[in-house]
Amino acid sequence: MACHELAALRLSLMNVLGIDDAAERQHELAELGSAAEAPGVLRSLARAKDLAELQRFFASALVGLQEKVAGTRADDPKLPYLRTLLVLTRGVELELQRHVDSLTSLWRGLEELHDFTHELYPRD
Repeated sequence: MACHELAALRLSLMNVLGIDDAAERQHELAELGSAAEAPGVLRSLARAKDLAELQRFFASALVGLQEKVAGTRADDPKLPYLRTLLVLTRGVELELQRHVDSLTSLWRGLEELHDFTHELYPRD
């Protein structure tokens, strides 16, 4: 369920961003329930330590959600809800990619700024 994917993503973002909030961590772990400790993509996502792992495991979690939606019968009353969750999590994935792209651009820009500084103040 998308709530699990989002809770795991929040935990991994806490790791990557260095957010040390015990109450928030407990809240997300409670949302995950047994999935926080069970081997699998949600546990891996919740424990991701860098952006590359975070993106990789979140994408894998979305594949699992897509498979669940694809395997749901057309007459299942939960299908519209599951499809909405899929749209929601896909939107989060796109937003996450935009932020990673922005940080990557900043990283590259810092090198350009560094080079420009040396143009202005050449080394002796």
